[in-house]
Amino acid sequence: MRILITGAAGFVGISLAKFISSATENVEIWGLDNLIRPGSHLNVSNLKELGVNFLHGDIREASDLENLPDVDFVIDAAANASVLAGIDGKTSSRQLVEHNLQGTINMLEYCKKVGSGFILLSTSRVYSIPPLANLKVEESEGAFIPVAEQSFPTGLSVKGVSEDFDTKPPVSLYGSTKIASEYLALEYGESFDLPVWVNRCGVMAGPGQFGHPAQGIFAFWVHSFAEKSALTYIGFEGNGYQVRDCLHPFDLGRLLIQQIAEPLQTDKPRLINVSGGIENSMSLSQLTDWSSDRFQPMQIEKQSEDRKFDIPWMVLDNSNALNTWGWTPKISVEEILEEIAGHAERNPNWLSISKA
Repeated sequence: MRILITGAAGFVGISLAKFISSATENVEIWGLDNLIRPGSHLNVSNLKELGVNFLHGDIREASDLENLPDVDFVIDAAANASVLAGIDGKTSSRQLVEHNLQGTINMLEYCKKVGSGFILLSTSRVYSIPPLANLKVEESEGAFIPVAEQSFPTGLSVKGVSEDFDTKPPVSLYGSTKIASEYLALEYGESFDLPVWVNRCGVMAGPGQFGHPAQGIFAFWVHSFAEKSALTYIGFEGNGYQVRDCLHPFDLGRLLIQQIAEPLQTDKPRLINVSGGIENSMSLSQLTDWSSDRFQPMQIEKQSEDRKFDIPWMVLDNSNALNTWGWTPKISVEEILEEIAGHAERNPNWLSISKA
């Protein structure tokens, strides 16, 4: 079995390479990355130590893919993963589309050429923002929870957002590039008889994740406490009650191994939520409490004005993954945070590595 991971020098890419290489026999892993993210170059030597065949290339450039070896499966973990990408003045909208959509198109053309399977790592941010922003929530133990006595839209419940929830715009420019990639991936699979899987992931978190909020808020928060770097609650009256779920890449890797082994003809859904779910969800205020106990308390600044695309409660319902694959996350949010904290102590200047 030969597998190509795009974005291999990123946190998710290298974590999946590590897990798959240790959990699978007779696997040959190739990694592709353009190394433009701050800190990603540090992972090249780590990939080589894992036995990954690393290639420096950009999926936006079709010519960079001409000499790729034939593989059995592509795991597409390359993306600009910030919901503010294209509108925050740090990247242009064109750059975002080229990274997240044109890159996917180029990889799908490669898969068509060599006859390989394709796994797209998508996001919870493909779901329509207005109904999520207008969800009635209340505070409980320092976190927002949905008010149970309300009329929930289709696909939304106290368990989270299911795959049936609306994906109608607005979903952010970032979300729109991912949902367009989802449709194209599924169409390529149907048109050319390729095994294609689309996994809508919650917030990925774990040790080695770059300490930047766009890369993952859980790691950024813990590293900031470890380095005594200033933090701010943004929006929702500055209380930090907004909630996200988190998922360790190793848990994702367990599902990917199952998907790779699944026959082409299957009745399993091609698109699914993969997340920590309710059990692995936490508010920023609760994350502050955990970090204060693990390190030392810090004063958190408050900025009450809401930002574009902010939502109070984003938890993915992963019930379908359990029902169809027997999959559920095994690594708890507390274990994830402790792994991040240990990494922060071993790498006391990690935040500076990730600065753009």
